[in-house]
Amino acid sequence: MAQLGLVGLGKMGFNMRERLRAAGHDVVGYDRNTEVGDVASLQELASALSAPRIVWVMVPAGEPTRQTIDELADLLDEGDLVIDGGNSRYTDDAHNAELLGRQGIGYLDVGVSGGVWGKDNGYGLMVGGSEADVERAMPFFDALRPEGPREESFAHAGGVGAGHYAKMVHNGIEYGLMQAYAEGFELLDASKVVQNVPAVVKAWQRGTVVRSWLLELLVRALDEDPELDDLEGYVEDSGEGRWTLEEAVNNAVPAPVISAALFARFSSRQEDSAAMRAVAALREQFGGHAVKTKKVSG
Repeated sequence: MAQLGLVGLGKMGFNMRERLRAAGHDVVGYDRNTEVGDVASLQELASALSAPRIVWVMVPAGEPTRQTIDELADLLDEGDLVIDGGNSRYTDDAHNAELLGRQGIGYLDVGVSGGVWGKDNGYGLMVGGSEADVERAMPFFDALRPEGPREESFAHAGGVGAGHYAKMVHNGIEYGLMQAYAEGFELLDASKVVQNVPAVVKAWQRGTVVRSWLLELLVRALDEDPELDDLEGYVEDSGEGRWTLEEAVNNAVPAPVISAALFARFSSRQEDSAAMRAVAALREQFGGHAVKTKKVSG
């Protein structure tokens, strides 16, 4: 059994705590929502952990993460380790590592995939940082990932920043996959030939080359709402798609599918469409992301 401090008990952090505890680890959680936290402050969290401490941060990317790591730099000691498991931009990692390094505190950046289903299914993990720090945190990585060969759900991608870079590209690919399924759904829906669209999509789950977990989630969404009529075709983007395209431009790598998927999300905010209702449904299914439901006129 190992001990871990976990900051941020939202959709993913809460389930991660449950999965880690089920594996026998001692997890002390902190969240601004005191109803789900084990301690009332970051200071209490640091005091509750035995040295050398490991603290995993799962808060929104950007300023919330930066503020959390700044505060931890003042609360932790030499030999401790901080893990950023949120969707931070990889360019933030060098700053975080340098800040913590001045205090002798280690730093890992971890891209975490698995959404709201990770508690039961496990999480895919992409890690950046030193080999020594990765080994220290390996008991937690092994508890979080799915059963099976480690290399099929875990990667030490490289030095600081590599984990979040890998997750950024992963999410860019996710944009393209969801868009392809969504456009296929819209074409079937618009056709006067196919009479049972949900049945066709469900039949793709076994034996076809397009089968995947995302397809299973689309089937789940169609089981709940066969026409996806309860949703508006309005889809936000959380940043990773834009960052992926910026890196594609910087490295002269053609990325027409990912770019088209991102621009389709922009268009979704201007008009409703069956394709974008499907993307909205997929995001709700795998990540618990907020969706807009249609208003019922009375």
